[in-house]
Amino acid sequence: MPDQPTSTLTPEPTSVSVQPGGAIRGAIRPPGSKSLTNRALICAAMAEGQSTLSGALRSEDTAVMIDSLRTCGVSINVSEAGRTIQVDASTRSTNTDVTHELFIANSGTSIRFLTAALSAAGGNYDLSGVQRMHQRPIADLVDALAEVQLGSIITQSPGGCPPVAIRSRGWSDKAIRVGGSVSSQYLSGLMMAAPVALHARRARANGAESVGDIQINVIGEQVSRPYIEMTAAVMRSFGASVDIEEIDLNAVETVSLRVNVSGEGYQGVEYAIEPDASAASYFWAAAAITGGEVTVLGLTPDAMQGDVGFCRVLEQMGCRFDHDGDGMTISGRAARGIDVDMNQISDTVQTLAVVALFADGPTRVRGVAHNRFKETDRIGDLACELRKLGATIDEHDDGLTIHPPGDGIRPATLETYHDHRMAMSLSLAGLAAKGVRVLNPSCTGKTYPEFFADLETLIGRPHRWR
Repeated sequence: MPDQPTSTLTPEPTSVSVQPGGAIRGAIRPPGSKSLTNRALICAAMAEGQSTLSGALRSEDTAVMIDSLRTCGVSINVSEAGRTIQVDASTRSTNTDVTHELFIANSGTSIRFLTAALSAAGGNYDLSGVQRMHQRPIADLVDALAEVQLGSIITQSPGGCPPVAIRSRGWSDKAIRVGGSVSSQYLSGLMMAAPVALHARRARANGAESVGDIQINVIGEQVSRPYIEMTAAVMRSFGASVDIEEIDLNAVETVSLRVNVSGEGYQGVEYAIEPDASAASYFWAAAAITGGEVTVLGLTPDAMQGDVGFCRVLEQMGCRFDHDGDGMTISGRAARGIDVDMNQISDTVQTLAVVALFADGPTRVRGVAHNRFKETDRIGDLACELRKLGATIDEHDDGLTIHPPGDGIRPATLETYHDHRMAMSLSLAGLAAKGVRVLNPSCTGKTYPEFFADLETLIGRPHRWR
């Protein structure tokens, strides 16, 4: 492999900068997928028997999920620096006289998945988080659950946001209707909760062999569809039966997807977790920005995570995309701007936006209106920071257009808004431009605590704090 470029990171307690140093060449394996880790934790915590999760992610979001499940009585043993998690759901509390207080920080997957699963299991729970969490919408999920809830479930902040109070005796046998335009996590949460509800329904029926199935109807467009397929795949690995039916939207029928869940509930298994494809996007982008070559190990185009599709987007911009059974490689510079719908891979929009700063011509990103409701407004706040670098940005209802700076990237100190993806993506601008500094780099701990150390390893210089 050619000599590594002389790039280096110069971190501080409150900021980090990446110094330009030529084409990035190398190979790296990101940590386990956050999305898969938290989905597997939910299924394992509601399963009969014990489960072992390997290749798991150690991060704030997964720690929040683990702490919350432990508060509910689930026995969880974490080893090998967080990569192996053993889960025994037999100890989960069934005491309906106790209200379990769960702190969710700013983990969207945790609050949405737990709200659905715990309401299906039954019991009393209060879920709250940081200030930003209390601004993030959850009303569509709570409204869906309220229709089938035997008991009550309410949000306690204006606009249908957390905190959430659950007082549940399980679900009725009514079909569920949920909106799909704001977040795929609503449907994913309901899907994963359905086997829990079936198990509880069977217990209430004194072990009757047949208790029917659970039908979930998605109203309107479903955003981030690959995450729904990921959820179904994880559920099937734990023994659930899931069927997803596409329905053409028309003037009469407002349902776009119909999900039927059946079976005996979850069973404990040994489950291996893929490397995180969203995290991989930053390393592929490093090659695309610098004209280098980076292989991400452990992922293939057949991975469960839709974000591996980011490589195809870079290919449209002029990069070369290769893959084999060991990994996926991006090489060459992303030379041209494109017009792309990123609805299915919306967690990589910020990564693409930074790549687009170095392309010849504008890049239009479509289909990601729901990105405004993430950890921060990932359209408006992203546009603000890209302008500091000299880009001209047009905001649209469903995305943005990035016009690269005509006279090169400007030196700038960039805000991250406590958003891990803002920190990781914006830092990449420093690979090919001087004077780029990113504030609050520690927010990457939400999903990727070792990001800057891994980036530094890839570009070939030791990590130095000052």
